[in-house]
Amino acid sequence: MPELSVVIVGGLHADARKAAVEQLLADVSGSVVLHHDLATAAAGTVVRTVRDATGIRDAGEAPLVNDCACCALREDLVPELRRLADAGGTPLAVVELWDSVEPKAMAEVVTAGGLTVTGVITAVDPALLLPYLGNGDDLAERGLAAAATDQRTVADTFARQLEYAPVLAVLDSPEADDEDRELLAQLHPTARQVPIGHGDLTGTRSPLAHAALAGFDVEAAAAAQHPACALLPAEADAHGVSTLVWHRRRPFHPERLYQALEDLTCAAARSRGRFWLADRPDTLLHWDAAGGALCVESAGPWLASLPDAAWEMVPPVRRAAAALDWHPEHGDCCQHLVFTSPGLDREGLEQLLESCLLTDAEYAAGRAAWKRLPPAFDTLLEV
Repeated sequence: MPELSVVIVGGLHADARKAAVEQLLADVSGSVVLHHDLATAAAGTVVRTVRDATGIRDAGEAPLVNDCACCALREDLVPELRRLADAGGTPLAVVELWDSVEPKAMAEVVTAGGLTVTGVITAVDPALLLPYLGNGDDLAERGLAAAATDQRTVADTFARQLEYAPVLAVLDSPEADDEDRELLAQLHPTARQVPIGHGDLTGTRSPLAHAALAGFDVEAAAAAQHPACALLPAEADAHGVSTLVWHRRRPFHPERLYQALEDLTCAAARSRGRFWLADRPDTLLHWDAAGGALCVESAGPWLASLPDAAWEMVPPVRRAAAALDWHPEHGDCCQHLVFTSPGLDREGLEQLLESCLLTDAEYAAGRAAWKRLPPAFDTLLEV
């Protein structure tokens, strides 16, 4: 009995997502679509449907877990996939995620459940790319929250959906222009872009079906998103869209950076990376901004701050990333921020970033003096 393959298809662009799912359903004979509708969570349940090319085969409800619709999905998804696998005769299960569900968590849940994820796809309408990246509304305001405590925004959720998937199913939208398509290419330059609705008339599988079955490494995908070793976009400038990669060795002055946060956050449609504050020189900090909102989090220690014996406990991909960034004096401590946007003011942005670094005199004072600088980021980091 052939093993069940699982492909996860997600994305806030519902029309593009549904078009991608329908193409897979039509293209892979015997495939089924499993979908949990979280829109009914307010009533206390999540509605699950399983359908094939002929229509709905099965429907049921999964009760909420801890008032969390997304938790109910996690609890119900693997048993349903196992049931399909045990029944046999299904070569591909397409897990169509509800709007705001992020593929990373679901891919990890399915893999941990002993099933084989062969693809993760985010469906995109290029014409909607900038409107969604610029939307700072809370998901709850749009009826898209996955739990009562869900504090995510439309922009940051969509950015993570987009950047996690190694395959983007791209809708052929007549409203999209060269700037939209260039923005998509610069935001996720390593992704394989596959057009939706371009099947092969010879009867062989379409590029989207091949992508769904190509294979997926959940550990590599997680590493590619971790701030210490993320595969960040490279420098680019085309069709009115620019990506600025800003890499420096000197730490930020905490007060000056804090005062510039609003301008830096609003300077680009999307920015992310890792950075280094002088008053907490051992801590790797994660920068994640979209929709005019910024999230700053501690991502643990820089490797340079760890004793040699601790390096054996660090994943190889993290050690490799640190080696590429290694500096004789500071180790892997650095600023590595990437800003992508149409109409990016590269010169102004670089000047603002440079002004936030320690001056020559401040730098020369050394680490003991740096640690006495005002801890401007304590509130953001909830220290």
